[in-house]
Amino acid sequence: MKVTARIKIFLNSIKGKILALFLVALLVASGLTLLNIWTLSAVREQLNLSERYDDMLNGILEVRRYEKNLLIYGGAESLHEGLLYLDQTEAALISLSQDIAETNGPKSSHILEAFKDALTEYRKNFTVLANKQDSESIRASGKLLVDMAGQLISTKRGRIHQTIFEVSLLPFAYLGVFLALMVFLLKFITWSLLRPLSMIGKLTARVATGDFSPVDVREHHIEEVASLLDALNRMALELTAHQEDLLQARKIAAIGTLTAGVAHEMNNPLNNIVLSAETLLETHAELLDAEGRETLDDILAQAERARDIVRDLLDFSRTERASSFSPLSPEVIVKSSLALLKNNIMPAGLSVHLAIAPDLPQVDGNLRRVQQVFLNLMQNSIHATPPGGTIEISASAADDFVRFTVRDSGKGIDPEHLSHIFEPFFTTKEVGKGTGLGLAVTYSIVKRHNGRIEVESTPGAGTAFHVFLPKASSAPTTLAHRAENGKVEHSFQS
Repeated sequence: MKVTARIKIFLNSIKGKILALFLVALLVASGLTLLNIWTLSAVREQLNLSERYDDMLNGILEVRRYEKNLLIYGGAESLHEGLLYLDQTEAALISLSQDIAETNGPKSSHILEAFKDALTEYRKNFTVLANKQDSESIRASGKLLVDMAGQLISTKRGRIHQTIFEVSLLPFAYLGVFLALMVFLLKFITWSLLRPLSMIGKLTARVATGDFSPVDVREHHIEEVASLLDALNRMALELTAHQEDLLQARKIAAIGTLTAGVAHEMNNPLNNIVLSAETLLETHAELLDAEGRETLDDILAQAERARDIVRDLLDFSRTERASSFSPLSPEVIVKSSLALLKNNIMPAGLSVHLAIAPDLPQVDGNLRRVQQVFLNLMQNSIHATPPGGTIEISASAADDFVRFTVRDSGKGIDPEHLSHIFEPFFTTKEVGKGTGLGLAVTYSIVKRHNGRIEVESTPGAGTAFHVFLPKASSAPTTLAHRAENGKVEHSFQS
């Protein structure tokens, strides 16, 4: 079965099909050559048989010559020589019996018997001719033999001419076979090579215009072409998958340059506002009434909020790779991030469940930056999940990555918003409730860690963010806490 499968795979390749075509061409050429040799051999055999017919006729004519000698001169020597030629003629007739039957068809048996009877009659007449008796009978039987031999020779020559005519048609048959073979080759080349190459050209041109829709490779049975189209399809799928990432990276790079300058310029005025408000509150507190104190507190609160926005802008615009990357335990990342938000989760009335697979490899990154990723994701989950809901945080191995998942049971994200959630300043929250930078910053940090982030959401059924961080080169971390089912699971209820 393995040998048969390998042969089938080989024949489905271009090399196999070319070899098969060469073998077919060789077999056709060999067949035509053998046919030509056979026809020439048949013509040669017919010519040889024709010579034997002539020899038989010449033998009869020699007997007729001795017939005249006997009539004129007589003599035992002429009788003896004439009988020898009759024996040769009879032997030639016997040797040609099969060819006479093939040449003359259904009436051949009658012709052959008549010839034998005429030859027997002539022998009898020739024998008694030595006594010079009944010369008219021998002349008539001799003439009959000559006529019958001439008729056989005429029929044989007609058969030879027919054979030569048929042989003359063979070059046209060879030409027809050659043209049919050429048509087959052209069809094969067009169907198996030119058509797929044209399709590949159209596919690459389509990809160049931004159309990454795949091509159906099931109709292509050529192994190399199918493999190439499959590779192009995978390339198109990869380009489709990463096109949004490329666009997002360009947006972040463009907006980051702008926001970096704006954030630095805003820092100094905000610091002065906060410092002035705090100084006024400390030095003139006794002169302020309740309404004045409330106004100063509001100034400080809004200034602090503005400083948070500026800090988010600076985080978003920071493009350099952190220099303090080190191997980090997935369990430490998740638990330390969760500890920072525990005071926000408990009042919200949410249940948090952890499921961290054992012996996970470490990831390479900066702990503070990675914590910021999960803080942003968990804060979004807290805001999107109503009281009584759950937030699940899990970590597991996925090829060369460790996959972290933050899943909530909130209201989900509308499909028309999914393609924009990582864009800077895009938010679905009410005015004043969010800056739209949390997920943009998260996306930027994950990319700086050579990872990727994916989202799946069903309106009314919750949202799940999947963060893929590449494994570090160090050995896997051994976790201290394991459950009986093979996962580290922790949960706390509000």
